[in-house]
Order: sequence, then structure tokens, then C-alpha cells
Amino acid sequence: MTFSLALNDDQIQLRDWVHEFAEKVIRPAAPEWDEREETPWPILQEAAKIGLYGYETMVTLRSDETGQSFPILAEELFWGDGGIGLAILGTGLAAAGIAAAGTLEQVIEWVPQCYGDENNVKVGAFCSSEPEAGSDVANMRTTAKYDEASDEWVISGQKAWVTNGGIADVLVVQAVVDADLGSRGQAAFIMKADTPGIAAPQKLRKHGLRASNTADIFFDDVRVPGTALLGGKDKLDEKLARAREGQKAGGQAAMATFERTRPTVGAMAIGVARAAYEYALEYAKGRVVFGRPIIENQAISFMLADIATEIDAARLLVRRAAWMGATGERFAAAEGSMSKLKAGRVAVWSTERAIQILGGVGYTREYPVERMHRDAKIFDIFEGTEQIQQLVIARSISGVRLV
Repeated sequence: MTFSLALNDDQIQLRDWVHEFAEKVIRPAAPEWDEREETPWPILQEAAKIGLYGYETMVTLRSDETGQSFPILAEELFWGDGGIGLAILGTGLAAAGIAAAGTLEQVIEWVPQCYGDENNVKVGAFCSSEPEAGSDVANMRTTAKYDEASDEWVISGQKAWVTNGGIADVLVVQAVVDADLGSRGQAAFIMKADTPGIAAPQKLRKHGLRASNTADIFFDDVRVPGTALLGGKDKLDEKLARAREGQKAGGQAAMATFERTRPTVGAMAIGVARAAYEYALEYAKGRVVFGRPIIENQAISFMLADIATEIDAARLLVRRAAWMGATGERFAAAEGSMSKLKAGRVAVWSTERAIQILGGVGYTREYPVERMHRDAKIFDIFEGTEQIQQLVIARSISGVRLV
């Protein structure tokens, strides 16, 4: 399929539909839920009622052969608010993990359970990072040992910074099944969060994205059936055998999930950046200093011009990466990492500039750009830090195994 920047009718309708929800439902509620630092269940339920939150919508958007629908959705939701946007989209990471590693039967059984329905909304969580294994996935310590007598897996360890941790109904858990193989000896498992031995005693209090629940999850000899292994044991055994023989063992499950979601994360960042830019632009038009609107000062208007240019540049990289992922194009120069790197930097820089344009009031919680700036910082950190993205890109363009 030829890459095009023009949105088709369905994509335009999607953009306008989500934008209206973000404008009328999310934005008015954003300050309250940021202060409460709680999951906005009523908003999730409203999203479920109109079909915005649910597995059917996610499947439809993921089937867009151009790859553009999900970034459109993400940008508009995060334009509304970063924390509430992540509360709505966070379950998608778990669903993507199931789709990346699971069998068709597992996808059909478990993905709907991640979302629930409009009368009983649920959320799912993808559990990969650990205190000593964030960017360094190969340093993972959570283990899964197979008990052949009972056909069960016994999982022990700790997962850190889990989006929807402590409130999720379904967990997708990455664990080590063969420590000698490093990241190639890992597999993904799916389970109900109320399985005996699972605990999430305390949510984390965060700098930004406060309406999205984050917590560490502990696994103490958690027993799950053999069917909990995503992809099945035969497939895992074949993968491990190839790895032990030094052959290519196929995709590493956590990395496969991140590759499916990284352009979407870039779109989230763009949504936050765009929201701050638009607010600063309108403020500059109306704020009068020395007898004229401050936008008439080159220092302000040029700053806004730079912000607009950077946001457009980041969006183009995200749209290209999303198209490449959907059409199977090879990421020869780590274009996916480029999109996430650029978008994260633009979000942090744009929101900081927006505060500067507003001046002293921009630093207060009476104006939304302060919250947007706090929300933006995470895009330099999660799903691969800024430095990890640079490393991936540098390796791709140089062919050198940098460390």
C-alpha cells in the first residue's frame, strides 16, 4: 500500500468522534482526577457506553491496513488529558501483549476479559518492567517454572511501574523460563489478577499522568494452568531449542509488544504537546502587555512557530512508523524508535515553552499547561527511555553493537 498523508473518510470520522469526547467529557474532568490521583471509572464507563472503550473498537482500529487509526485515536485522547487518556488506552498494552504472543484461541478468550463491558468495565495490565530490568529486559528476575506433574506454571518475582497495576482484572506477565538464554529464555503468561499469591499493596504517587493507576505487583509462587502460557508449550519448547542451538529463536515477547505499541506512544506525546501549544497560542492572542497582545512580539510568535513546526515533524515520523508497522515495511534505520524519541522530546519541550509563554500563571495549577508539562515527561522514560531509543537508532544506522 502506498503511504499517504491524506486521511480517509473513516479516519476523519474517527478523529472528530474522539475529539468531541475528549473536549466534552475528558477536559472538564481532567483537573479533578489529576488532583484525586484516582482512576476515572465514570469516564471509562462513558467511553464504554459509546463504544470508545472496548475490544471491538480496538480490533477494528488495529485492522486499519494503513496503520493510522490508532495514532489518531491516541493523539485526540491525550489532547484531552494525558492521565485520563492513559486510563482509557492502558489496557491496550495488555491486549497487544496477548495478540503478539498468544494463539487465536487465547486472543478470543482473554482480550474481551481485559475490557469487560459498559455495565462492568474492566482493565488489563502488561507486566514487564522490574526494579532492575526496565530498559535492560535481559536482566529480568521474575521466573516461571513448569510443574509437569500438575501441568502448572509457578511464577515468582516482582513487576514494577505497572500501568493499571492493582486495579486490573487480567495480567499479562513476562517471566524467565530459562535463565541461561537471557532475553531469549523469556515467555509471557496470562492470568486473573485475583489468582492466589498475587499482591499489589500500594499504588505509586507520580509526577504526572496521575489519573492513571500505577503500582508494583508481587508474585509469590503463583500457580497458573499450563494454558496460561501465551502461544502454548510446544511453540515455547521449539523456540528454546533453537536458542540453545544458537539459531534465531524468533521475537522476544516483551519487545514484540513494545514494537506494536511504540508509534502509538509517540502519538500520545503529540496529543499532549498539541494541547499545550493550542492553549499557549490562544493565551498569547488574548494577553495584552504594553498595550498589545503578546503574540505580536517576535519572541513569542517565533516560539509558537517553532512549537508548531516541531509537532508537525513529530507527527509525520509517527505516521510513517505506524504505516511501516502495519504494512510490514522493514525498520532499516529504527524508524519506530525515531518516532518515539522525537515525539517524547517535542512533548517535553513544547509544554515547557507553553509555560514560558504564559509566564507566572503558567506555573500555577490554575492553568492546564502546568499539568501538561508534568504529563509530558513520562514520554522520555517509559516504553524505552530517550537514551535507549538513541541506542537502537545508533545501532541500526552504524551496524555497530554499541553499549
